Amino acid sequence: MTIKPIFTLKEAFKNLWRNRLMSIASVSSVTATLMILGIIFALIININAMAQSAKDQFDSIQAYLKEDITAVEIDAIITKLSAVNGVQSVAYESKADALVKMKESWKDNAYLLEGLEANPLPSSIIVYLKDIYYASSVLIEINGLSGIEEVKSYQDIVEQLLSITEAIRKAGIIVIFVLIAISTFIIHNTIKLTVNSRQREINIMKYVGATNWFIRWPFLAEGTLLGLFGAGIAALLIRFAYDAVFEIMHTDFYVLVSAYVVLPEVLMADIAFLFVVIGAGIGALGSIWSMRKYLNV
Repeated sequence: MTIKPIFTLKEAFKNLWRNRLMSIASVSSVTATLMILGIIFALIININAMAQSAKDQFDSIQAYLKEDITAVEIDAIITKLSAVNGVQSVAYESKADALVKMKESWKDNAYLLEGLEANPLPSSIIVYLKDIYYASSVLIEINGLSGIEEVKSYQDIVEQLLSITEAIRKAGIIVIFVLIAISTFIIHNTIKLTVNSRQREINIMKYVGATNWFIRWPFLAEGTLLGLFGAGIAALLIRFAYDAVFEIMHTDFYVLVSAYVVLPEVLMADIAFLFVVIGAGIGALGSIWSMRKYLNV
């Protein structure tokens, strides 16, 4: 017998309705699993975006110079640092330049700096790195130079963000594997009930010449549909939840953080694909497991 897609789908939907309570449990399990996966995925994506932004913005080290340093010593420092591995370029920032930059960053509040009798800001050397990962070795070189008063580096911020991302990723993988196993087991039991209830019908089909895959396809389609239904519901719930969080992040005092938040459209494009693949995979795996163990054809 040849496999007919319409027949396969009709049988799959019929089986879903016959065992609707177990089907609802299966879909709910897949939905819960994928929602947790979506939350973890959204956290990792956003923290990665923040870390990347931090790397792009904080890929420099600022070394503040002592007041009594001479122009010759400044030139010597710039020459030495320019030759250090991992350094892209080195720039000198005078006291006057530092004050101008501060006024620009203060914008409407820059008038508060007009009353200063003297410029309190130090001159500095700004070292631009090829990558943030060179920060440690470059810091060692800077700290070994004379004429340096203080060093300002953003390495700790980036490293903390990366460590948080890694911790969330590891914990998320463990949780997701456990939930996928539970979802697969529930779908397995759902398909098993259908198979057991149709043993006599299956034997008759075999007797009249039905192939193994002709019998198996409706059950495989049933499990896949259960996974896809759960994936669809989870995707909708994650979209509504993420839209709400995104809206909140763009109001009031969250506005500074919101600049690093991934747009819902970008995130959901990845999540939708991920959910479809995992949801269908969970359903198909549960079906195959049931058929191997209980479908004696």
